[in-house]
Amino acid sequence: MDLIMATAPANNLPIFYNDLLPLSTMDHADYKSRSVDSAPFLTSQHAVPLTIDEFVTAQRFAPIIFSAGADSVPLLLMGLNEGVNIFLDDEGKLRGPAYVPAYVRRYPWMLAKLRPDSEELSLCFDPTSPALGAFDEGTPLFEDGKPSELTQGVLKFCEDFEQAAARTGQFVKELQDMDLLMDGEVSIQTPIADQPFVYRGFRMVNEEKLRDLRGVQLRKINQSGMLPLIYAHLFSLQLMREIFEAQINQGKGPINAPAAPATAEG
Repeated sequence: MDLIMATAPANNLPIFYNDLLPLSTMDHADYKSRSVDSAPFLTSQHAVPLTIDEFVTAQRFAPIIFSAGADSVPLLLMGLNEGVNIFLDDEGKLRGPAYVPAYVRRYPWMLAKLRPDSEELSLCFDPTSPALGAFDEGTPLFEDGKPSELTQGVLKFCEDFEQAAARTGQFVKELQDMDLLMDGEVSIQTPIADQPFVYRGFRMVNEEKLRDLRGVQLRKINQSGMLPLIYAHLFSLQLMREIFEAQINQGKGPINAPAAPATAEG
């Protein structure tokens, strides 16, 4: 099955976001944030962007792969089939131990450019989110016309995320410059089918080329801290079969899963 990064909506917003508004002391003075215990927007998302800051923790729970194409990004595979996320129930609540990427935890907030001719980023939010609004109960976003402690914390989280995303982009660029990324393929043989299920359409580090690195290049990736990140990615690929088996157990395997642009090859 081809694993593809979900495409952005037609309005060119990042995945999960339906709309974006800049947070304003005038327009949102009475807005509050309330906690939500589910993420229904995540139930049909099988691949979620991941930063390198999260590799070491995330690799214990799910495979880390790289999206296909020239501009690869790391993705945490929360399911192998399009539209399947094994870590959430149908209501969007966690089934058990899992790693929730910072990309998800950031929602409905994000830093965005309000004008294409400016590099300045503004704190924005998705107004369709049930977590934010002019509620009677919740934590205020503003106090005495100034950002509340909660809003300041949100801004810091989003700033940290942008910095991690920049480091991640540099990490992928280094992998590509050293020609360490290759097209990936995973074959899973199961009793439910005569032929193995073959998953393609993603990229991974080429272990053979990694072993052949010598001298300056090897010292570079070792001293820069890239090496443990690369191995976290490679070790995580062993979880492919576990994710596959969880899908089968949940009745969401490639035979049960809804038809998608990418299908498993039997």
